[in-house]
Amino acid sequence: MNLCFEGTSHTCPSFKSLSNKVGGILCCCNSPNRYERLDGRLQRKMMEAKNNSIQTNKTFRSIDSIILRFPRFKEGLKEIQSVFELYDEDSNGTIDSEELKRCLQKLEFHCTAEEIRDLFESCDMDGSNGIQFNEFIVLLCLIYLLAGPSSPSHATPTVGSPQLKATFDTIVEAFLFLDKNGDGKLNKKDMIKAMNEDFPMEKSPTHITKTRFKEMDWNKDGKVSFREFMFSLIDWVGFDHDM
Repeated sequence: MNLCFEGTSHTCPSFKSLSNKVGGILCCCNSPNRYERLDGRLQRKMMEAKNNSIQTNKTFRSIDSIILRFPRFKEGLKEIQSVFELYDEDSNGTIDSEELKRCLQKLEFHCTAEEIRDLFESCDMDGSNGIQFNEFIVLLCLIYLLAGPSSPSHATPTVGSPQLKATFDTIVEAFLFLDKNGDGKLNKKDMIKAMNEDFPMEKSPTHITKTRFKEMDWNKDGKVSFREFMFSLIDWVGFDHDM
């Protein structure tokens, strides 16, 4: 796993390429607020989670402690592969909008047509009109946060297993650790405080902290939404390289 986090200011080439590609897509959208509705809902969810979190929670104490969780994140998310393959009905490696609707119905996630469209468009990061596996992981996490299954017992065998739920919850905890001011988005000040102030012995140089933030801020608006954070995390964990 070559993430280039430690001891260097250079961005990992594979991630830099992905970041530039997605940033270009976001900046070239007809509407600069294309994802504003969904990201606004996610921001409110993160603010609620921050307010409800136990302040003594020390699951994460540095960016390194998040990186050390990558193998566990990867293992916890693996079961999504079987769900993806089941609903990729034509086995072309992507889930289109109609396949996604059927998938959400089977999993008993009740979303409106508008919500499904928002989710599909915001997770189809390469504009291919299809959700690839890494995008599907992000999409299910967003649904888990925004909607949740109407019947948890029915969802347990697929997207609601204890391991997967724990993985999603831990990813949220990682975001909340970085969101120091609790406004539901990350900024450079949040990142510097999270990396340097809580545990000075594990502090990162400021220029590296800024590089890490730049990698996540795909639409270059100076803020990192949970959706951007989730895509960055999935890329760092390395699913693209294994599929």
